[in-house]
Amino acid sequence: MVANVVELTENKKQIQQLQRLFAAQQTAFQKNRNPSVAERRENLKRLKKMLLDNQEAIIAAIDTDFSCRSADETRLAELMPAVQGIDYAAGHLSNWMKPSKRHVSLLFQPASNKVYFQPKGVVGIIVPWNYPLYLAVGPLVAALAAGNRAMLKMSEFTPEFSALFKDLLQATFAEDLVAVVNGDAEVAAAFSGQPFNHLLFTGSTQVGRLVMKAAADNLTPVTLELGGKSPALVSPDVPIADAAKRIAFGKAFNAGQTCVAPDYVLCPADRVDAFVDEFKAAMGKLYPTVKDNSSYTSIVNDRQHARLTSYLDDARKKGARVIEVNAANDQFGSETRKMPVHLVLDATDDMLVMQEEIFGPLLPVVPYQRPADALQYINDRPHPLALYYFGYDKKAQSEVMERTQSGGMGINDTLMHVAQDDLPFGGVGPSGIGHYHGKEGFLTFSHARSVFSKQRFNSSEMIYPPYGGLINKLVYRLFIR
Repeated sequence: MVANVVELTENKKQIQQLQRLFAAQQTAFQKNRNPSVAERRENLKRLKKMLLDNQEAIIAAIDTDFSCRSADETRLAELMPAVQGIDYAAGHLSNWMKPSKRHVSLLFQPASNKVYFQPKGVVGIIVPWNYPLYLAVGPLVAALAAGNRAMLKMSEFTPEFSALFKDLLQATFAEDLVAVVNGDAEVAAAFSGQPFNHLLFTGSTQVGRLVMKAAADNLTPVTLELGGKSPALVSPDVPIADAAKRIAFGKAFNAGQTCVAPDYVLCPADRVDAFVDEFKAAMGKLYPTVKDNSSYTSIVNDRQHARLTSYLDDARKKGARVIEVNAANDQFGSETRKMPVHLVLDATDDMLVMQEEIFGPLLPVVPYQRPADALQYINDRPHPLALYYFGYDKKAQSEVMERTQSGGMGINDTLMHVAQDDLPFGGVGPSGIGHYHGKEGFLTFSHARSVFSKQRFNSSEMIYPPYGGLINKLVYRLFIR
């Protein structure tokens, strides 16, 4: 009872702090509604310096939160793309900010049309636990590049990093420019209910619906980066070892706790056994051991570990063949949350592994007879965040691309499309709304303001009433044909 009262009191304090910070950022934006390119670059420069100066502390905090997170995975998947994204935005900012000239019909000449890109105001960013640095910094870079102020709600499932990140940003920026709010689901609900000028959420589809409902009360525009079941489609003729190794990397990276990780494999029925053998061989080389291997990341907490275990139990109970990919025969008990990759064969639609986004090291392998059957299988399901195709025939690649829809696509690779500075990242339908990264991120957090401008001569008088004269008839003859 006492603990509940303390928790309620702490939540109340966090929500009051959230409201105070939001008001402070609104006031600050009114005083400086359109920061110069120099101001924006300086903010990005300070953010980059913060990251570079605190690399080891960041790596250590994330490692603590996961109980084991590969330092190299944090460098590769979080620090490196974050720094590269900052550099890319800073280098292209002047061009992005230039007004865009647009066509003016002869009917309205002499005049000019331009689109000006203005900051929206105060941006809210809700950050997930799986890549807590990159999925905070990526949207923050776009928001700052577009001239906004930003508030971030960090995940309660990464408490060490969330606390560190808050301290680092407080030491780097004034709170009326960038601020961090920590707290549990109640605080997150209050956060999404603020009348932000734009709200970006990264997380599950289920929670994304709640965020969108909360934002709708304020008519706040949203960008939702969600998930879904991203397929890896193996062609009938690709060298099976090539596909297996690249899929193994994408699935095992961060122990599968990646929104664009391959969620299931579509494999020609006569190649399933060969795929299993090559996948096991590839994993044996990438991770000769799992349990005591610092390169292999743990499941983030007991709740997620129990969820994944329940998926395996459900699959076995309903008749699936489960293959634990564990080259060293490591034994796993309650002393660790390490979980090796498990291949799930003979999976059926009534199994949880085929219904829910897995978000962990479980990989169903679904056989197909003809490529057309595989494409139909994908199209019969909600659009995924990512789709991976493995095959070197250019015509087949084009066919898969043209006949399917997904947020992004990788051809003969996994995960890497997310790290491209000049490719928009986002989902479609249940896997997300909107996108960011690079110029698309700048545009997402900017208001595209259309400006039609004319000077002393007013050609529009030709269409003023009274109607029915010669000029009216001439205008109609010229422009309605």
